[in-house]
Parts: sequence; structure tokens; C-alpha cells
Amino acid sequence: MKAKIGDVASRAGVSPTTVSRVLNNRGYISQETKDRVYKAMNELNYFPNDLARSLFNKRTNLIGLIVPSTSNPFFGELSFHIENICASMGYKVLLCNSLNQIDKEENYVNMLMRNQVDGIIAAAHYNREILSYNKQNIAVVAVDRYLSDTIPVVGSDNYAGGTMATELLLSRGCKHIVHINSPMELDTPASLRRKAYEEAMAGHGKEPVIFEVNAPFDQKENQTVIRRIFDEYPQVDGVFASNDLQAASFISEARRRGKSIPDEIKVVGYDGTETALMLLPELTTIRQPISLIAQSAIDLLIKEIEGQFGDLPHETYLPVELVEGSTA
Repeated sequence: MKAKIGDVASRAGVSPTTVSRVLNNRGYISQETKDRVYKAMNELNYFPNDLARSLFNKRTNLIGLIVPSTSNPFFGELSFHIENICASMGYKVLLCNSLNQIDKEENYVNMLMRNQVDGIIAAAHYNREILSYNKQNIAVVAVDRYLSDTIPVVGSDNYAGGTMATELLLSRGCKHIVHINSPMELDTPASLRRKAYEEAMAGHGKEPVIFEVNAPFDQKENQTVIRRIFDEYPQVDGVFASNDLQAASFISEARRRGKSIPDEIKVVGYDGTETALMLLPELTTIRQPISLIAQSAIDLLIKEIEGQFGDLPHETYLPVELVEGSTA
């Protein structure tokens, strides 16, 4: 039979109230008493009821995390860091892969609300229902997504990264540089990579050439757009891709067509994840500080959970780093 709190109390020689206070870390209790309670729990294989404790503490210690897809190296690494940091702070993470499907995001939103999560970190942007969270006093922080004027955004310095990438290609003698990016309608901080590219090109008297990927996390669409670049803009000699998967796909297609990287075409990616650099160590890319992005998002979320909604920065952008490989 499953042990109950009364069984632990009897085994430890204390009252059920004392066991409850030990589990919830409330009031002064001697270390000797704590040791007896935990010893009794181990002997009886007793596990606290998290739901009951959450009702007592008015917290569930649950954090919701919505990402487009953990199969994307950036979001996979981001999820890893967020879960790891949250675990060290006593929080559990409910991970939601939206796959860029509005109905799926809506279902996840409802699920998170039903589970009464303490807060949500949103790295997906197709479901603006998230805007209603603040009306319900739910703590929300966005990663690289604009959700509302009241929801803080954390990400990398996209403009600086876009400038670094474009200036590097220009300094290497590229004259026909293509930028691969998402449609401007998505209105994300990542659009600043595009703005930086356009302004850097204009500053050097070059015409910006942009190929848009409507579904940036769909590898088939990425490949379709990359084939269009070769077919419609054969003079391309430099590429700044908005993520490393696009850069890797471009390099693969270039080699398939007999193009030499970097002799004929130079390529710079964006993200610099451990996975991408392990599989393609020669890639030149802009590395985002993913662990710092995760930590900053959690720090802001905890402040919101504690009720500090008023004095938080609306936008937090962390410095990027140019990783020079041999593709540029």
C-alpha cells in the first residue's frame, strides 16, 4: 500500500504537521528532525504529492516552454539550457513543440493554463493568444519574438550579428551577396539581421538581394529556396544565411552543383550551436550566446512570477561572436 504522510510521521516520531513543514520548508525545524523525516520517507518509499504542495504554496513550480521545434539545433540547445537551469531552481518544464501550427499552439496554451503553470517562455510566434496571458496575471517572457508591448523579449544582438556577417563577406571581396531570411511580416527581432545586411550593402554601394523562406524551419522549403538562388541569381558569390541549417543546405547544394566553397562562393551562417559546429566545423557563423539567453529569460520570468511586472526591460539583446571557419 502506498505510504501516506501519517505513516512518515509515525516512523519519524513527529506529527504530520511537522512532516508537512519539512516538505514545504516552513518555519524553524532542527536538522535532526529533518534527517529523521527524510530517513522515514526513504524507508517507506514515500513521495510528496506535488499537487497538494502546490495548493499549499499557491505555486505549481511548473514552467511552460513553447518552441517551434526541438529538432532545430538552436531551439534544441535553448530547451536544454532552460530545462537544466529550471531544474536547478526546483522548477519542472512542460516542453511544447508547436511545429509552427496555430491549432497546435492553441492546444498547448490551453494545456499550460489547465496545469496552472507559474510562467511561460515563448519562442514561437504564430499564436498571438499569448497576448491574453498578462490579462490573467501569467508571467510570460518571449525569446526572439515580439508578442506585445508588455511581454519582455530576450535574444541576441541581431543587428550587430547581421553587420558582422555582411561586412565579413564584403571584406573578402564578395560583390553579389545574397541574404536568406524569413518574411518581414513575421516581425521578429531576427528581422534586424536583414536590416543590418541591407544597410551594410547600401553603405558599400551594393544592391541587396534577399530570398525569403516562408517556413524557415521547414527543410524542404529551405532547399527549394536555395535551388532558386542558384537558378535565378547564378552570379552569387556570397551568402549570409539567417541560420546554420540554411547555410549548411546552401553549402550542400553548391557542392552538388560543382561550386567550390569558399573559392567561388563564401558562406556565413547564424546561431553557432554546438550541434552545427560539430557536424560542420568549417562553418563560418555568428554565434548566439544561447545559455545566456536561456538564463536571462528565466531571470526575467522569475521576477514576473514574484510580481515584479513594472520595472523589467522590454528588450534584452546579448552580444554575439563571429566564429571564423573556412567557408568564408
